[in-house]
Amino acid sequence: MKLSVEKGSFYYKKNVPIFENINFEVKEGEILAILGPNGAGKTTMLRCITGMLKWKDGKSLLDGEDIASMAPRKLWSKMAYVPQAKSVSSAYTALEMVLLGRSSHLNVFEAPKQADVEKALEVLDFLGMRALAEKKCSEVSGGELQMILIARALAADPKVLILDEPESNLDFKNQLVVLDAMSNLAAKGMTCIFNTHYPAHALQRAQKSLILSKGGEYVFGDTISVVTKENIRKAFGVDAVIGEIETPGNMLKNVVPVNIVSDAEALKTTETIEASDGDAWNPKRCIAAITIIANSNEMADKINALLHEYNELLIGRMGMPYRECGLYIINMTLDGQESKILELSHKLNILPGVSVKATFAKGDFVTEPEKEGKVE
Repeated sequence: MKLSVEKGSFYYKKNVPIFENINFEVKEGEILAILGPNGAGKTTMLRCITGMLKWKDGKSLLDGEDIASMAPRKLWSKMAYVPQAKSVSSAYTALEMVLLGRSSHLNVFEAPKQADVEKALEVLDFLGMRALAEKKCSEVSGGELQMILIARALAADPKVLILDEPESNLDFKNQLVVLDAMSNLAAKGMTCIFNTHYPAHALQRAQKSLILSKGGEYVFGDTISVVTKENIRKAFGVDAVIGEIETPGNMLKNVVPVNIVSDAEALKTTETIEASDGDAWNPKRCIAAITIIANSNEMADKINALLHEYNELLIGRMGMPYRECGLYIINMTLDGQESKILELSHKLNILPGVSVKATFAKGDFVTEPEKEGKVE
């Protein structure tokens, strides 16, 4: 299911926009990360998207249908929203809280059936929280409550999942549980949107990113071209280093803030950001080799779809199934714009159960006609 925002504007005080004329879309199976400094309106954005706050101008749409015109029951059968977890005094157990997520599938005054209980237990298992099923929500930690609220949202079987800073109160393990859950759900076709304070999580998981700046400005697009040092500097007022950490299976992007810059210094990057539109952000030509190992046929299909999308880069490809281990191995050689190769590598890297390594040839490369000065 596609979620889009058209010409969205919102303000609490007239002529002081939180955001203005904002446009973006997230397709089925994609993850969108929303980033920005405190006070930029990330939570407000989610509340406008879901219709909890009314846009001053513009609209949110699900597969082209205006959310504002949808009956609440219809809307919440398609969409689930997980707010930031806060302590509760509820006497509900975790299982009872998760069962509330089934309410959009029940008639008024209808009690949950055994199938609903089984669904609630299934999502608790999916998030590794089954042990909390009989524990009262008032007795769990903030991180555990966050996981229970996510489980409640998943129990509704939504087509679109929207989460407000889902990793903020979690330890390393449960951060990975939530991020892995989003990746796996997106791979099955769910549309996921999440606010985050972690640019690295956007680079490691999201196909699309939206960076909000105070004053209503925004940058939206493919994550690899949006989460850059220049855009981080402008939005957050810090210099950051974006690097790669090599693991046995993947190259993971990481972002480290290293220096605070003044507002005036941050604004100096405006021309650079506006100039870095589309393919122009990194036009250098490269030769590269990418090795891919996938652990399921489902992922092999998604890989082939991506390679078809970037077919103009491919100059050689060899693939083989390793049936004994249930793996699919692809080696390919690419020739093209560095930004396009990095974009493809990023999209492959965030697929669950896929290991990807890209190697770039050293030096600059030109064609024979270019060497002879025959290219106009």
